[in-house]
Amino acid sequence: MDRSAWRNRTVLLALLALALIRVPGDAQPAQTQPAAAPAAHTGAGWNKHDQQLVVDFGDLARFKDADAALPPPTPDENRVVFMGDSITQGWRLDESFPGKPYINRGISGQTSPQMLVRFRQDAIDLKPKVVIILAGTNDVAGNTGPMTPEQTENNLASMADLATANGIRVVLCSVLPAFDFPWNPGQEPAPKIVKLNEWIKAYAAQKGYPYVDYYAAMKDERGGLPATLSKDGVHPLPAGYAVMVPLAEAGIEKALGGR
Repeated sequence: MDRSAWRNRTVLLALLALALIRVPGDAQPAQTQPAAAPAAHTGAGWNKHDQQLVVDFGDLARFKDADAALPPPTPDENRVVFMGDSITQGWRLDESFPGKPYINRGISGQTSPQMLVRFRQDAIDLKPKVVIILAGTNDVAGNTGPMTPEQTENNLASMADLATANGIRVVLCSVLPAFDFPWNPGQEPAPKIVKLNEWIKAYAAQKGYPYVDYYAAMKDERGGLPATLSKDGVHPLPAGYAVMVPLAEAGIEKALGGR
């Protein structure tokens, strides 16, 4: 091939590559869509999800201003940060724990690596006495891609280690039961959640952290959430949160009474 033909071929390949670049908001050719994207993440919804992961993987922007505006705790304030995903985000802490200085830092859809990215900003820097961590459902669902159980375990351990190193007491929570995920069906999460909870319970015992067992108190015969506690099988109804409240409070009180 002579130099002129090689140059023409290079230009054509460059033009083809530019044509395939995804531009936010533009219609995309079918072949540029993620081949393994869950049903709920196709089309415009998937593009928005992709963009969020690329621009701000941990969604640090969500609570940045609220964190900065929060005054330091008073010396006698038993501040508690609830770190989690949509299950935490949907929890009206002011109604469940009236008068308590509890701070909600749940973000819908987040996985444990995303929570780890924002853990210093949204938990440590708020200087709570206790952080209560509820994470893992979206790891099993694959919201940020396939994850091994070990990856989830390592992320939970890292958050706990960071809190402990900064003098914050840790409460670890079981993952809530789920028989299926409406946004990504067919993952068969029930047995995976059982195994993850076994690890969380054992790790909490090893480290001396209180363990809050939502799972045992809420599961049905399928290893899922019953209709009386959840409309979609994942997110608690008020009746579901009513089950969780005394369990969380007992874990927090145990942490406050510890070292």
